[in-house]
Amino acid sequence: MNFSELFKQSNHLCKVSPDGKYLATCVQYRLVVRDMSTLQILQLYTCLDQISHMEWSSDSQFVLCAIYKRGLVQVWSLEQPEWHCKIDEGSIGLTSSRWSPDGRHILNTTEFNLRITVWSLCTKAVSYIKYPKACQKALDFSRDGCYMALAERRDCKDYVSVFVCDDWHLLRHFETETQDLAGLEWSPNGCVLAVWESCLEYKVLLYSLDGRLLSTYSAYEWSLGIKSVAWSPSSQFLAIGSYDEKVRILNHITWKKIAQFDHPSTITKTKAVVYKEEEKRPALSEDLSLHLNSSSSLFSSQSKYEILSLPVHLPVVKPDPERANPKIGVSNLVFSSDSRYLATKNDSIPCVLWVWDLQSMTSVAVLEQTSPVRCFQWDPRQNRLALCTANAKLYLWSPGGCVAVQVPAPGGFQVQALNWHNTGHSLVLVGKDQLCLCYMDEDQDQDQD
Repeated sequence: MNFSELFKQSNHLCKVSPDGKYLATCVQYRLVVRDMSTLQILQLYTCLDQISHMEWSSDSQFVLCAIYKRGLVQVWSLEQPEWHCKIDEGSIGLTSSRWSPDGRHILNTTEFNLRITVWSLCTKAVSYIKYPKACQKALDFSRDGCYMALAERRDCKDYVSVFVCDDWHLLRHFETETQDLAGLEWSPNGCVLAVWESCLEYKVLLYSLDGRLLSTYSAYEWSLGIKSVAWSPSSQFLAIGSYDEKVRILNHITWKKIAQFDHPSTITKTKAVVYKEEEKRPALSEDLSLHLNSSSSLFSSQSKYEILSLPVHLPVVKPDPERANPKIGVSNLVFSSDSRYLATKNDSIPCVLWVWDLQSMTSVAVLEQTSPVRCFQWDPRQNRLALCTANAKLYLWSPGGCVAVQVPAPGGFQVQALNWHNTGHSLVLVGKDQLCLCYMDEDQDQDQD
């Protein structure tokens, strides 16, 4: 395992191109595009102000840079660096901007969700979509790029419109059986659209492409219901994380619950291996420990995992009842690329990550970290899970075991987020205002602890 030097970035705006050849990073108002193999700068673009959002087109030919405070979008071309495009939404403002699946249209959402404007880079045509709803996830494209589903709010009722992305004509429009729709998401095969209620009611609805209601699922009636939803890549499972600290798995045939995963604070009986991170240094106060962790060298602060015997008591953080969005319930659900495993995090036990086997429908690993888990992602090519906890370490789990790796970066670099390259051969590790690349050993034995 090797690491690159550090590179500057702002607001965690750094993304690998879809074809895996380039790395784009934003540094204040500049966009830097590097070659992934050499990390040499290929292009340097200057925007009109600090970049709020950055996104690659699907064919890796263009990069979109949104400047929300000015209501501007600037588009840059890799093949023709002298070409550029500027979209100005004017006084109506801008709150979000994204590419369409074809990489030739840009969808801008205006302030107060008054409308979505569709801009064509090829014909310069402009289309308008009214009534988009302001919610957790109001828009989603099918995986094949053919359809767009949009949540709408009209006359105090929720609706879904399905558009054909080729010419943006309306294919279906139907009212949903929701009081306050919070999000929607296509299944990976594009056959089913999942729609869910806000956290005040536990309700998931499954619709077909033509708007037929296939099924409705509700686990309980009391308040604080759904917190997270995720499809498995195979489209066979729909995982629902809720505020009661449980995950429920629905199957794609009957849309009934086939498994329920609990996240108890005390583990007395499990077939899972319970790992606990242990640091190889004397016990110190939390502030001093964090200081040493961020400033010490590669060999002065190392971690390892110990396997615990049952019973195990996990550290619980009690939520503040006076604050909104209480830190309780399952907020993160991530499936492995082959749909074999599911990794979950319960916000009331923030230092713990759970790994479940979807074949046996049981937990296979519980990882207790010394700090709250900030980000976790599966290797896109194999069953290997990477996670970080805002310190100078990278953690990896595979069915063979766990490993903690110190990032040999100077200046107290702390990993706050991470992203796999699409080959699984490298990781982008993102700190507060810097990033580095971690190169995996291609012949590394993943079954080795």
